[in-house]
Amino acid sequence: MIQFNLLPDVKLQYLRVRRTQHMVITVSIIAIAVSMFVMIVLIGTVDGIQKKDLSDLKGSIATDSDQLKSTPNVSKILTVQDQLEALTGLHNSEPVASRLFNYVKDVTPSAASISQLNVDFTQNNVSITGSAPSLDVVDTYTDTLKFTTFSVSGSSSQSAAFSSVVLSSFSRDTAGANFTITANFNPTIFNSADNVNLTVPDIISTRSAIDQPTDLFKSDSDTGGQ
Repeated sequence: MIQFNLLPDVKLQYLRVRRTQHMVITVSIIAIAVSMFVMIVLIGTVDGIQKKDLSDLKGSIATDSDQLKSTPNVSKILTVQDQLEALTGLHNSEPVASRLFNYVKDVTPSAASISQLNVDFTQNNVSITGSAPSLDVVDTYTDTLKFTTFSVSGSSSQSAAFSSVVLSSFSRDTAGANFTITANFNPTIFNSADNVNLTVPDIISTRSAIDQPTDLFKSDSDTGGQ
């Protein structure tokens, strides 16, 4: 049987283009439908998982809260824990009182002796009562305190260790002179977080320079009172 193609080439090409467009549109619709289905499944899954996680979390919080509330004396336990956590900070803020004796030895003239030493770490002041062979030594002691400086390790700056240094009382007799010196001190010199170095002016030899710490403190009976 003999067949003849009576359609022109242009018509055949048009039909092929139409079939291609139809196929592209069909594939696109299927792809969009599949994408929408996958997106809906993902949204439902994520939403369900999140709701479940939130529900589990709320349940865990409620359980832990009930367990904590049922603990005997829970308020006292929490208060004690807070106080224990604060101990480190309180310890670091305490002045290092053990530095005091080295400081006194460093600034006290070798000829002077101390019969009474009062230190107030709250008001940052000190009162020194003692005796010396003469008022010149007492004046030197006062000036030594005025011009003593300190530095903190790691810093080159110098600051006054004492301020408001006053010879508040003195007396003199044939045995020598008695005195009381009051002063304020910089609290940094007792700070536990800092390594402090005193710089004492070279006015007169101190006990730390001649290594005679045992003669520094004397009782009132030894000095004859004030």
